[in-house]
Amino acid sequence: MNKLRIGGGAGYSGDRIEPALELAEHGDIDVLMFECLAERTIALAQQVRRKDPTHGYDPLLEARMRAVLPACAARGIRIVTNMGAANPQAAAGRTLDIARELGLKLRVAAVTGDDVLDLLRARGHDFTLMDGGAPVASLGARMVSANAYLGAQGIVDALAQGADVVVTGRVADPALALGPLIHAFGWRMDDWHRLGCGTLAGHLLECAGQITGGYFADPGVKDVPGLARLGFPIGEVGEDGSVLITKVPTAGGIVTEATCKEQLLYEIHDPARYLTPDVVADFSNVRMRTAGQDRVVIEGATGAPRTGQLKVSIGYLDSYIGEGQISYAGPNAVARGRLALDIVRERLALTGVQTTQTRFELIGVDALHGAALSRADAEPYEVRVRVAARTESMAEAVRIGNEVETLLTCGPSGGGGATKSAREIIAVASTLIPAELAPHAVHILES
Repeated sequence: MNKLRIGGGAGYSGDRIEPALELAEHGDIDVLMFECLAERTIALAQQVRRKDPTHGYDPLLEARMRAVLPACAARGIRIVTNMGAANPQAAAGRTLDIARELGLKLRVAAVTGDDVLDLLRARGHDFTLMDGGAPVASLGARMVSANAYLGAQGIVDALAQGADVVVTGRVADPALALGPLIHAFGWRMDDWHRLGCGTLAGHLLECAGQITGGYFADPGVKDVPGLARLGFPIGEVGEDGSVLITKVPTAGGIVTEATCKEQLLYEIHDPARYLTPDVVADFSNVRMRTAGQDRVVIEGATGAPRTGQLKVSIGYLDSYIGEGQISYAGPNAVARGRLALDIVRERLALTGVQTTQTRFELIGVDALHGAALSRADAEPYEVRVRVAARTESMAEAVRIGNEVETLLTCGPSGGGGATKSAREIIAVASTLIPAELAPHAVHILES
C-alpha cells in the first residue's frame, strides 16, 4: 500500500527550528509541514503589512527556509506552510530569493484568497459575530483583519502544478497535511471517510512537539526523556487513510497512546463533529494501539459532508493593557507584597486612572487561580507583585506600570526587579461566511 510520510515541523510561529531540520535529514519524510499561524498572529501580521507591503509574513520564515531548504531539495521533500500569514505572495517571493542564494532551483507557490476584510467591511450587516450575535458591522473602523479558514484545495492545486514549496495564509491547520494526502493519493473531495482520516493526521501533527511529549510532560507523573532535544512527529498515512504517528528514533521525547490521546482531544470541541472547511470529521470512534517503540497506530476516524461555510477570524482594536511588576523576598515577603498591591490600588484611585478591568496579583500565591484556590497557609520565600489593567487609551495604560515602579522608593521595603509595559490589544472575533465568497488562487514562482 502506498504511504506518505509527513513531518510536523512547527507548532507555532516561534517554535524550534532544529527539530524540523532533523525531520528533513533523518525522518525519511515526503512532506514537511509548518503550522505557524495562531489566531492573533495574522491580525498582527496585517498591521505589519500595512506599514510595509513587502512584509507581513512569519518573522521566522527566512531562518526556517535557510535551515531546511537544502536538505529538503536534496531529498525531494515538499514543504507546506501557512507562514505566509498576511502576505503569502511576499513570503513566496522571499523563499524564492533564499533558494536562489543557496543555488537551488525550486518552484514556489503562494495560495491566496483568505483575506476577506474588504468583503466584511462592505457587507458587515450581512454577517453576525459567533459570540453574542451582533452584526460584524458593529466592529466598525476597529476591524483590522478578516481571514477565512480555507481548506486543502489550494494546496492540492499548488502541488499539482509542481510546487516544491507551498506558502499559504490562513488555512485550517489540518489542511496542511490533508492537501498533500489528497494530491498524493488522488482522494476525491467528497470521499468523506478518507478526508476525515487525513484531517485526523493533520490534527495530530499540527502542534509538533505536543504529541511527542512536550505538552504532556509532568515530572514524577508523566515523565518524558530528552525534552531539551525534543523530536517532532512524523505521520505515516496510508492510501486507505490509516495513520501511524512516530518520530526520529534518536530524537528526544516519546510517542505513546497517552501522548496521542491528549493531542487528539486538543481544541476539537465535539469529537463527533470537528468542523473544518473540507469535512466534518468524526473522531468519536478513534482507537489506538502501540505498534512498537514510539509507534502508535490511530484508527477509526471518518467524516461527513462539509458545511459549505467558512469560519472567519476577525482581528479588531480592542483596548490597551498597562502592566507593572516588582519582586519581594525574604521574611514577611507575602505581607509586603500585599501591602504593595494595596498601595497601587489606592494610588490608581487617588490619581484618577481610568480602567475598565484591573488585576492585582501575587505571582506564586494567587495569580493563576485566584485567592479561593491559593495556599494561604504556605508562606513562600519570595513573591512577585503584578498589577495589570485594561484601559481605553495608551496614556492611561502607561500610568499603571509607572505606579508600580514608584514602589522602589515609596515602599514597602525590599522591592526590586521592577518592570513595566503598555501595549495595544488586538482582540479576535469570529463569523461564518459562505465558502464561495472566499475563492482561492495559486501563484507560481520559479527560480
